[in-house]
Amino acid sequence: MKSQSTFQSDFFQRFPIVGILRGFRLDTVCRITETVVENGLLNLEITMNTELATEQIKKVKSMVGDQMNIGAGTVLSIDDLESALESGAEFIVTPVVNEEIIERCRQLSVPVFPGAYSPSEIERAWNAGADMVKLFPADLLGPAYVKSVKAPLPKIRIMPTGGIGLNNLSDYRKAGADGFGVGSPLFQKERMENEDWVWLAQQVRSFKEFFEDEL
Repeated sequence: MKSQSTFQSDFFQRFPIVGILRGFRLDTVCRITETVVENGLLNLEITMNTELATEQIKKVKSMVGDQMNIGAGTVLSIDDLESALESGAEFIVTPVVNEEIIERCRQLSVPVFPGAYSPSEIERAWNAGADMVKLFPADLLGPAYVKSVKAPLPKIRIMPTGGIGLNNLSDYRKAGADGFGVGSPLFQKERMENEDWVWLAQQVRSFKEFFEDEL
């Protein structure tokens, strides 16, 4: 398979948040996408364990064009990877260190963010070719863990995922986190089901303002 990835790395540098969509219906995902792209989110992930995930990736990519990076998460096999890429995914996220997936992404020049937990897993993922290592689940470890890992492994780019919100974003950033995977703090299920797009827009803007203040 020849990669069709059009991942724009500058999007991640400007706004290093990956918004994670898991388990939403297609119509809800479309409304969410409309809201977040209007308010400046630049990186969006749809997990492969969502019903009709490949259809959602195709639809969202057709909606946003080159305004966002659209990726696939919870990629657990080469079959998942190929389905995601055929649907238009531009980056890949895994929950664990799967070296076969990492290697295939390297061959296809597709950015890959594998999930890891221990320092040994983090180093293994990075040495296998990860563009960034997803620290998961971050909420069980906290900012101090990121700082401790970064001390001996400063070159490894780490993306905490799980429990990341506006209340602790600064602490993770100070600890050395390079990017962030954000699910429910952006896409709180009850609010999304109630179509609270005003709340969603404000959440996106608040996260964006944090990084604008860094510049």
